[in-house]
Amino acid sequence: MSLSISIIGGGMVGAAAAVALAKQGHTIKLIENNPIDAANVLSSEHIDIRVSALNLFSENLLAELGAWQHIAQSRSAEYKRLSVQDYQKSPLIFNNAEIGESHLGHIIENSMIQACIWQEFSHHTITVLSDLGKLEGILHSSDKTSLCYESQTIEADLVIVADGARSHTRELLGIGTTGWQYQQACMGVLIKLDAEQQDITWQEFQPTGPVAFLPMQAPYANLIWYNHEDTLRKLADGTKSNLKDAILANYPSLPGDFEIIKTAVFPLTRQHANQYSKGHCVLVGDAAHAINPLAGQGVNLGFKDVAQLVKSLSKETCLTKVLKDYEQKRRIPNLAMMSMMDACYFAFSNELTPLKLLRQSAIAGLSKLGPVKSQMLKYAVGHYL
Repeated sequence: MSLSISIIGGGMVGAAAAVALAKQGHTIKLIENNPIDAANVLSSEHIDIRVSALNLFSENLLAELGAWQHIAQSRSAEYKRLSVQDYQKSPLIFNNAEIGESHLGHIIENSMIQACIWQEFSHHTITVLSDLGKLEGILHSSDKTSLCYESQTIEADLVIVADGARSHTRELLGIGTTGWQYQQACMGVLIKLDAEQQDITWQEFQPTGPVAFLPMQAPYANLIWYNHEDTLRKLADGTKSNLKDAILANYPSLPGDFEIIKTAVFPLTRQHANQYSKGHCVLVGDAAHAINPLAGQGVNLGFKDVAQLVKSLSKETCLTKVLKDYEQKRRIPNLAMMSMMDACYFAFSNELTPLKLLRQSAIAGLSKLGPVKSQMLKYAVGHYL
């Protein structure tokens, strides 16, 4: 079954869907208002403050798409260890040897991941469309979906919605969401680190919220800081000297001295679409589910959506059955990961004495339970779809 497929949104997940479905034999139109020049992005010295921790599942998917060869030649940082600790307590450390892998994942700038996937477009039947104006309406018929833009109307057998958590397309489809805004915000701090390449990413849960260290390709790293939005914006808007003093006062020891390059503060949102499809339109990635970025699972869930949609299309000839199968296979795992992140966020950011004792006992117990710990790590790196 060869379909004409329109994909709205050319970010990491939308671009991956374009290549994966083109490889499956479908004709792809990718609608992206801000198309990129992949070669220029990959050759640029600009360092993106937005990074993703790609797990092994995502790496394998990108290898199948042909994009990993480009990532291997660009900026990235392999990590072999993952550490989680309660405030000023002994850490629980996971490492690659526990599951027989060479590493646990890579931390890569989002712009690099997107550009590496876009590099593969020229090898497939993928047409990039931009400057269409605003999407004003979506019309459904028995076998076609019409996307009515200001400048033209595009018809497709299947429409994939990958335009992010604030999806305008999802709104036009009338698909509601459930979720909430967290009481905290998150600040990313891009730093230039005076240290050798690091192979460990860690999180420490403090009374005011988690702090985390994500090693990028040396000499860069990304610091993540959860706190009240007013506190973070005041730090971000102040001097770099004051921000550095605050980091030194609140973070565990970093592996060397550092220079602050840039900061970004963003709100924390949990959001889940009430349904993943309507007619022959289907949601993937953040358009379907926006997750607390606590463990960096957002884009990994999106890539799993892509893999499952491709798999569902290979099994069924009826699009209605395809989209039903896709939602059945992805909705529960996505919801489970979202709930797990919320549980960790609540349990570790709460200073109630019973919870403190419980989580400290849990960390100490997991350190001694090798098989359980290994299964948790396998789930985190994506061994299970």
